[in-house]
Amino acid sequence: MARKSKGFIELEWTCPNCETRNKGFEKSCVNCGAPQPEDVQFEAPAEKKFVSDEKAEELRGRSADIHCGFCGTRNPSTAETCSQCGADLSEGKARQAGREIDMSAGDLEPVTCSNCGTVNPGANNNCEGCGAALPSAAKPTPPMAASTAFADAAAKGAKKKPNWLLLGGIGAALAVCCIAILMLFVFPSSSVNATVADVYWQTSVPLQEIRAVDYNDERGNPPSDAYNVSCRDESREVCEEKTIDRGDGSAEVVEDCHTESEQYCDYTVDEWTTIQTYTLDGHDLNPFYEQPNISSDQRLGDQSADFTVYFDTDKGEKTYNPGNVNEFQRFQVGSTWTLKLNALGGVVDVE
Repeated sequence: MARKSKGFIELEWTCPNCETRNKGFEKSCVNCGAPQPEDVQFEAPAEKKFVSDEKAEELRGRSADIHCGFCGTRNPSTAETCSQCGADLSEGKARQAGREIDMSAGDLEPVTCSNCGTVNPGANNNCEGCGAALPSAAKPTPPMAASTAFADAAAKGAKKKPNWLLLGGIGAALAVCCIAILMLFVFPSSSVNATVADVYWQTSVPLQEIRAVDYNDERGNPPSDAYNVSCRDESREVCEEKTIDRGDGSAEVVEDCHTESEQYCDYTVDEWTTIQTYTLDGHDLNPFYEQPNISSDQRLGDQSADFTVYFDTDKGEKTYNPGNVNEFQRFQVGSTWTLKLNALGGVVDVE
């Protein structure tokens, strides 16, 4: 797999002490001064902006920052002693690096300043109205994660209740739609007396024989009985962009690419193929099928039949299609029946 670097971006982290959002290169909170704890991870920035070439060159030579083993202060990887307490950093612990950052989490909602009430863009660290530090902006909950978010809230003792009125309204609307469909097409809404005016049947018998069938550009391997086989591989490069946490407040944006190949084949297969269909029809109650003469290399396919009964009613002509020959033969011309009609006037049952 080939990996290409597209550049570096500065990440962000949220102070657990005051909820202020800080730039990744800030090792202590710009609002309250608390150092970034080891277990507070870097997050996607509100704006994906690549650093300058000079800064990128500097970052390439750095490793993950080190947290002092005595006071917890975050120090650059090149430091030998802690900038806060002077302790030897050989006892420190390097930050986690190599984690993929979810860049979709960088979309932030507007933030209202608690000091002056100004509504600020989610990317702002300080209020545009008064300059006060802003709390971390909320991230929109993805639709697929809604149920998980609700479960987490419940686990934390949240008292938020589901909107039963909304859920009930949606359920009622779906129920009404289902009932309407059933009433229109399935359930009878009226009945009418009818007399059989005519009957009609049509039977079909397919005649088949082995024929060579050509297939072109079929994906995958050809059948074992195929011949005249010609296959080729088609390749395409598939690339995926990833943002990798470097543990120093920055992330490297990389593009991982690999080649995917797929086989396409042209081939011929001998298959039973319908070469002719013999049909018969009639206006009586005795349907029958054609019996064609066949040669040794031919066969008859699955036969089929369609039945139609025509009724005269006060509401005009109605048609009904029996499902089998036994039902069809019940409808003697001149016999009377009661038709059950749906809301659209179609016959749903016959008595």
